[in-house]
Amino acid sequence: MELALSVFIGVLVAGGVYLLLRARSFDVILGLTLLSYAVNLLIFSMGRLVAGKPPILREGLAPTLANHADPLPQALVLTAIVISFAMTAVLLVVAIRSRSDSRSDHVDGSEPRRGGGA
Repeated sequence: MELALSVFIGVLVAGGVYLLLRARSFDVILGLTLLSYAVNLLIFSMGRLVAGKPPILREGLAPTLANHADPLPQALVLTAIVISFAMTAVLLVVAIRSRSDSRSDHVDGSEPRRGGGA
């Protein structure tokens, strides 16, 4: 399971970096979103993959790693999801406004020339 999660995080990072390097604002927003998903999975996996364990301690059990899952990465991921959703909304509003002002979806506001030539 750890290998599959690692590969999936790597694929998300590779896709996010590829989209970040594109020159369109919508691609950049999608790339940042993919990177935030990858970071969330990375933080979540740092708490160890534990199946069938309660997320909090029950009364009467000693606090060992074998008895419960670590709740800190879960709380960090929940906070990161809220922050990334808010930042995605802000980026979408800025991208839509930039598109309406410059009439271009290009990141720097100008379309590249077609046909080459100097």
